[in-house]
Amino acid sequence: MATTNRHLFFTINLLDWHSGHHRPMPWKGERNPYLVWLSEIILQQTRVEQGLPYFERFKAAYPTVTDLANAPEDEAMKLWEGLGYYSRARNLHAAAKHIAHELNGSFPTTYEGIRSLKGIGDYTAAAIASFAYDLPYAVVDGNVYRVLSRFFGMETPIDSTMGKKEFAVLAQGLLEIGNWGIGGETIPQFPISPIPNFSPSGFNQAIMDFGATHCTPATPKCPTCPMQEHCVAFLEKKTGELPVKTKKLVRRQRIFNYLIINRLREVFIKKRTEKDIWQNLYDFPLIETEALHDDRQFLTKNKTCEAWLGESGWQLLRVSPPQRQELTHQRIVATFWELGVGADFLPKEENWVAVERRKLSNFAFPKVIDLYFQQKFLPLELF
Repeated sequence: MATTNRHLFFTINLLDWHSGHHRPMPWKGERNPYLVWLSEIILQQTRVEQGLPYFERFKAAYPTVTDLANAPEDEAMKLWEGLGYYSRARNLHAAAKHIAHELNGSFPTTYEGIRSLKGIGDYTAAAIASFAYDLPYAVVDGNVYRVLSRFFGMETPIDSTMGKKEFAVLAQGLLEIGNWGIGGETIPQFPISPIPNFSPSGFNQAIMDFGATHCTPATPKCPTCPMQEHCVAFLEKKTGELPVKTKKLVRRQRIFNYLIINRLREVFIKKRTEKDIWQNLYDFPLIETEALHDDRQFLTKNKTCEAWLGESGWQLLRVSPPQRQELTHQRIVATFWELGVGADFLPKEENWVAVERRKLSNFAFPKVIDLYFQQKFLPLELF
């Protein structure tokens, strides 16, 4: 089958499939660029099922970009708590302030303007430009990589520079065939230009939905696929081999020891301001070690702990079993050491803040600490 025929076959059959297979989601068909942006940022590295309630919460709490810009960062981070990849929330808030204060509250209307916002890359800029303004920019996410690699038999690794470029060019070409036609070339059975009622946003949504619900990673629905007649992966039995990746994910393990220092009805927390994971979230005084510890000797022999607690009288109340959190490139194993100190205890660190235990729920913590609270290893009055 000629290249142009194959491309047009793909686009027409994709749109025909999508006409009867829409995935209902609250942001679909949304033309408000702020809400499109919000949904796209939330869905980065996040499943739809997990991201949906967060979208609804942010939409209710901050109906406009100015509302988000005027919100305290701690408040926005608390609303994001549990969604992970917290740099998304920090960038979202920073970009909202830029739009509200530097652009007079007007969301950019061009791809270049959208792309210039903090935290927005090529994919997100294309998605917002397409879904909000119906501009002809193709989106390329994990679903799109999978669909295109299988149908066209592309074996260039999707995590390589060359692969990203090839797939972006192909996706853009498919969109342009639908949008503007193919320049008058005669192709039997297919219209020349353009495809009736074609829209860039519709095409982008169709290919993403097709990958998410039909051409899935493990069990693609090949027997009922409208593409199978010209799908290279199906014809050559390569669906399990495509797309190709070259990089193998390696996680390093980090051991965290959190000190829960109780002074009467207060506990000490601190904000994570360093350039590390969970920036701008809150946690407890932390000692990172090479190995796990589970007895009192760890506290009595550790120089950092000695410097923090000094000569003040303290007692070890309990030690938690290790709690674990998997990040993209790291595995966090955290042990929580609950200590009791006297009423006259004063912290040696300036960034420690004494908070009533019942008010801890006002602060955004990493998931591993929320897991600890949920397991009730710590008798904290959170509500």
